Amino acid sequence: MRLNQLEKFEIIRLVEQSNTSVNMTLKELGINKTTFYMWYNAYKNDGYDGLAKKSHKKKQYWNQIPEKEKQLVIELALDNPEKSSREIACLYTDTYKRYVSESSTYRILKSQGLTQTPAFDLIKASNEFEHKTVRINEMWQTDFTYFKIPGWGWYYLSTVLDDYSRFIVHWKLCSTMKSTDAESTIREALIKTNLQTDERPKLLSDNGSSYVATDFREYLKKNNVKQINGKPRHPQTQGKIERYHRSMKNVVKLDVYYSPMELENALEQFVHYYNYKRYHESLQNTTPADMYFGKTNRIIERRRKIKLKTMMERKRDYYRNRWPTKIYSDSFLSPKKLKKMMSEINFLAQN
Repeated sequence: MRLNQLEKFEIIRLVEQSNTSVNMTLKELGINKTTFYMWYNAYKNDGYDGLAKKSHKKKQYWNQIPEKEKQLVIELALDNPEKSSREIACLYTDTYKRYVSESSTYRILKSQGLTQTPAFDLIKASNEFEHKTVRINEMWQTDFTYFKIPGWGWYYLSTVLDDYSRFIVHWKLCSTMKSTDAESTIREALIKTNLQTDERPKLLSDNGSSYVATDFREYLKKNNVKQINGKPRHPQTQGKIERYHRSMKNVVKLDVYYSPMELENALEQFVHYYNYKRYHESLQNTTPADMYFGKTNRIIERRRKIKLKTMMERKRDYYRNRWPTKIYSDSFLSPKKLKKMMSEINFLAQN
């Protein structure tokens, strides 16, 4: 129980005016003897003001983020308003070669009112595709989605997405949604990737009329592409391309397009952003292009080194500023530890 200034003063007066011993009075009041004498000594030294609540100095930690770095995080968020705090944290590390955690980035942006409420997708494990891919071009997902262009009518976007990396291999805007359109999209995707006959991927699609048509199946069989159809009325099987379509439409449909060419330009810009600039949480915060072209492991290792280097430098600067004349005698930074730390920093800087 915390007592205010007046309550402490009244207890001291009661003890001073009591006819019984101090110990008995404190026992009846339920006050610890040590606590009472701490109050009493403060009262004797500073009077009534000594009983006021002391304002504790905010404790500082060695890994606090400097104000200059906080400002850089804020500026990066303002320049990239479409990115979440998680993406800003990764972009900061990749841009400035300094580490700031996702939680710290979120707190910094929240203090400036720059955070967005995240959208969560709750998908049970049993609702995901059963057989996970382990390499690129092992399996592609394909599907159609639609747009209405004023004065032109409906247009249909056919997309091919690599299941392992989520990279958009190919896309095509069509005026119809026939099997010939689906076949044309797959043919152009195979030409673009230049895969050999024995390297052809499996193709996962829904049970739309264009994907179950006889001529489409025959084309896939002729080109050594094994077709897999998802469970009817179960879009979670093609969850990755369904999720991509939703993310894409949330951006592209913010504008109105008055010709197919305008829509194609907008789609091209989004696909480039999605493939090469958008950090994907399921890809360890790298882009689909990083995963597709085999750069992910190098990026993760580089970020690990940047994190280690940043933490070491913050700890070194903290203790140097706190004990500038005692750094070598401090237990946290003995000469041996400091030498080791500096050698590790120099090694990381060179690599």
